[in-house]
Amino acid sequence: MLRRWLKANGLLAPTGIWLGIFLVAPLVVVVEFSFATRDTGVARAVLPWTTQAYLTALDPAFLPIFGRTLAYAVATTAACLLLGFPLAWFIARHGGRYRTALLAAVLIPFWSSYLARIYAWKALLDGEGLVNTVLGWVGLDRDGGFLLTHGAVVLGLTYGFLPFMVLPLYVACERFDFRLVEASYDLGHGRVSTFFRVVLPGVLTGVLAGSLLVLVPAAGDFVTPKLLGGVEQSTFGSVIDDQFRGGNNWPLGSAMAVLLLVLVVVVLVLRGRRGEDVL
Repeated sequence: MLRRWLKANGLLAPTGIWLGIFLVAPLVVVVEFSFATRDTGVARAVLPWTTQAYLTALDPAFLPIFGRTLAYAVATTAACLLLGFPLAWFIARHGGRYRTALLAAVLIPFWSSYLARIYAWKALLDGEGLVNTVLGWVGLDRDGGFLLTHGAVVLGLTYGFLPFMVLPLYVACERFDFRLVEASYDLGHGRVSTFFRVVLPGVLTGVLAGSLLVLVPAAGDFVTPKLLGGVEQSTFGSVIDDQFRGGNNWPLGSAMAVLLLVLVVVVLVLRGRRGEDVL
């Protein structure tokens, strides 16, 4: 039986080994650390086992940070959807022979480091940056620029994850039968009615996939809030980073990471059920 299983699934062995070493094993270590006791020495986390880190992570004092993390993730997803859908629709329907070039333009930001791009936004949003300077011409500039604001964090996250929304939406729009739109117009429906009754149901799988690809990494991102925001814009991800670095509290950071992972799993399960309903 084992030989038969290896013959049928042998090609999956390298992938399984890779995931086991670089995904499952580190996750097990994080879970183990989350139940350990904090140690300020070299060990960082020691016995005895305890749930104190989870009790601290679930303290009401962290609720504003948790809520802010979800708010940033949802706002980023909504912004990416509002910006990405028209672009994906245009490329699929009117791109023609330029589709490849337009899709390549969407992917160009991935050719450079994400950290370098966020630093570029930090320079643009600074008090003496281009954005504040241009807005100053019409009297809309802001003292100190737009750094350390909620808008700067959402802007940076939207810029970073927009391609993850555009690509699934493009695939859904490309498969969509555009003749249904014309048929809806012929039956007397307006643009708004056609969008909600015909277009949106037809590309809903792309909307769900893109929203998931944006929501999950946006909830765990800590680089953007750290560089474009401040203490009042800290997120769960940035707090986890602080615990592993300056805070030297690995059990608390691990417990927060596990809780964030649980949240992501819940979102995945809900999305899976929603996707089954759509299909």
